[in-house]
Amino acid sequence: MADPHMTLALADWRRRVNELYAAVRVAADPQAAWRMWRAERDELLGLHAQSPLSEDQKRTFTGLTFFDYDPALRFTPELDPVPDAAPCEIDIGQDGIINLLPFARTRGLADALGGELTLYWIGGYGGGVFLPFADAHSATYGGGRYLLDGIKGADLGRTDAGSPILDFNFAYNPSCAYNGPEQSTAGWVCPLAPAENHLQHPVAVGEQSFHRPT
Repeated sequence: MADPHMTLALADWRRRVNELYAAVRVAADPQAAWRMWRAERDELLGLHAQSPLSEDQKRTFTGLTFFDYDPALRFTPELDPVPDAAPCEIDIGQDGIINLLPFARTRGLADALGGELTLYWIGGYGGGVFLPFADAHSATYGGGRYLLDGIKGADLGRTDAGSPILDFNFAYNPSCAYNGPEQSTAGWVCPLAPAENHLQHPVAVGEQSFHRPT
């Protein structure tokens, strides 16, 4: 039976993340918004009951490691539809199966990143846009990072013309990237970046691989 306090804590986590991204979207200075976003993420991971960090990890947590902000890696690409797209099913452990439907492919990222990216719609009630990707940098999490996730409220907004704002400085690790040794059998299970979203170039912005406290 679910602990009602933890259920309310999860609701609070989602509310705070949604409010954080709402503040990011209206900020006049993207870099200042990024600094605010980083500080809030450090607070959430270090203190919140729904943090993916274990209690042992929280005791020595001093903050996540990020690359420096690079305004050149903020894009507003055009989107092309994905014809005859078939949904893919991903097993995410105790949370069951998640269905991802490819609905768009970016146009305009290849020169900078070494490839284009597929955006997915999360199946089920409410849905949401999901954009995972992996890159060739040795200091980033090998399973990939997330840029957009409608379920968690990670949404950087759109331009007046309707293009998505893809600021890779806001790339963050999935919860499974923080699994400690004691979580090897009961840790987080996350959808990782599909093969079509593996970029050929290193993306040296956003969150780096998690350095577990010792």
